[in-house]
Amino acid sequence: MEVRRSVAELGARTYAIQLLSDAGIPFLVGGAYAFAHYTGIYRDTKDLDLFLHRADGDRALELLARNEWRTESEVHGWLHKAFWEDFLVDLIYGSGNGLTTIDEAWFEHAVPAQVLGCPCRVPPAEEIFWSKAFVLERERFDGHELTHLLLKMGSTFDWPRLMRRFDRYWEVLLSHLLFFRFAYPSDRDIVPSWVMRELLARADASVDAGNWSERICRGRLLSPVSYRVDVDEWGYEDGGAWDSRQRQRDDSARGAEETPGPHGPH
Repeated sequence: MEVRRSVAELGARTYAIQLLSDAGIPFLVGGAYAFAHYTGIYRDTKDLDLFLHRADGDRALELLARNEWRTESEVHGWLHKAFWEDFLVDLIYGSGNGLTTIDEAWFEHAVPAQVLGCPCRVPPAEEIFWSKAFVLERERFDGHELTHLLLKMGSTFDWPRLMRRFDRYWEVLLSHLLFFRFAYPSDRDIVPSWVMRELLARADASVDAGNWSERICRGRLLSPVSYRVDVDEWGYEDGGAWDSRQRQRDDSARGAEETPGPHGPH
């Protein structure tokens, strides 16, 4: 599996897992290790990805620093980094576009696994799919991992949960499902027919609805670099800023629904 990685580097990864496990800090092993767990496809990886709640990520960073790891905090605003010599561990608590934060559902639906001989857990396949679906950079596109994940695990997916995860970005989900249908025409029934019909009905309704009145580039949620020109030079609003407003509005609406009235909750 790790033919290009030294014993020292694999030892550093194991050491990080053991430190966090012994300290009782909840984490999930993601990246290449989780992908291999679900698909059996092993690929070399330059680092170890650990997914944590934000507060636990801070605790993990402090723990590693106390054990002589070199650390960097809040890199890009959504992860910490820890180095044992030149060997890297990423402590991930968010995402570059701000959409796929590590919430309790990641841990509630996590799956037991063995990584580097250590008992641990990997993220749910649905959350892996959701988070990778928005990675469409010029130098990195995880589409092949998504189609392989669907092929191997799609029949066991919690599709209602995955649909809720994508929420207003259902078009991103639909695009990846169409890629899957193209790649594996003999396995199309892995995706439930009701999912395809629901998403295609939404697409049909969006055609009838026509253009949005707001001039927004949501491509920034897929590739902040590649779609920068749209915002900087072509007059589009940043889709990330638009998304932040939408989430604040949604949170306010939920808060209003949960606030008891003068006669108590209904």
